[in-house]
Amino acid sequence: MKIGVIMGGVSSEREVSIKSGAEVVKYLNKDKYEEIIPIVIDSKKDVIEKTKDIDFAFIAMHGRFGEDGTIQGVLETLGIPYSGCNVLTSAICMNKGLTKRLVKTVGIKTAQWITVKSIEEIDYSKIREMEYPVFIKPNNGGSSVSTFFIKDENSVENAVREGLKYDNEVMIEKYIEGEEITSFVLNGEVFPTILIKANKGEFFDYASKYDDGGANEEIVTLNDEMQEKVNNISKEIWSLLGCKGYARIDMIISNGEPYLLEVNTLPGMTTSSLIPKSAEAVGMSFTELLDRIIEYSLE
Repeated sequence: MKIGVIMGGVSSEREVSIKSGAEVVKYLNKDKYEEIIPIVIDSKKDVIEKTKDIDFAFIAMHGRFGEDGTIQGVLETLGIPYSGCNVLTSAICMNKGLTKRLVKTVGIKTAQWITVKSIEEIDYSKIREMEYPVFIKPNNGGSSVSTFFIKDENSVENAVREGLKYDNEVMIEKYIEGEEITSFVLNGEVFPTILIKANKGEFFDYASKYDDGGANEEIVTLNDEMQEKVNNISKEIWSLLGCKGYARIDMIISNGEPYLLEVNTLPGMTTSSLIPKSAEAVGMSFTELLDRIIEYSLE
């Protein structure tokens, strides 16, 4: 097969996407595939023009147009198989509020939240009910771009205003104190859990995620009961949302209970990304991980 690695895009996460794509190109098995073609997307029409000669699209894009089901729909129209989740699942998981509503229907815990589409919609009484601090972030976004940790009412309006520059809807979410973990799921199988501790800032923000030394990310051995909870929640979310290929499920463990943060259908693939570390913990190299993602996405 000729593998096209699609990166770049038009979202605020373009830079991260290009880093992910470069790593995928670097580690894909050059002896296994006929050709590995880096494809940098600068506009939406590029997808049609630049994917004509490929047999499979490895999507290394993040944010709008890459992670929200749009590029998946274009590739399906062109008849090109691609890595990861389908159009519907991608669109659902990109919308944090919708994801939270769905998982609550099956009893999975998640932090209280509200969403607003304008400054005028801010309901301070509801925020007070949640109690400060809160997180304010784009409802359809990732990589912690324009995410703010807000400790008092005076800072709410400006944070919402900044978030609306990146999305037409902003989430205001209750802060839950606890340990942040991520659960990597490959083809329905849950891999070792990673514990995340930010070294920069007060939470796992953009700098913590992508700067060298920004965070400590290590495989963690939870007690048997907690690990079973995390694994079961990961499998239930995978099934409920119709995930395919691979996904990363982020949670907070607080007072002995896991709370869903969000589901990433196209997790980062940079040298500092989380899922290669989880795979490595079971002896799976980055190259083998990429092979498996392609194999499972084609099934």
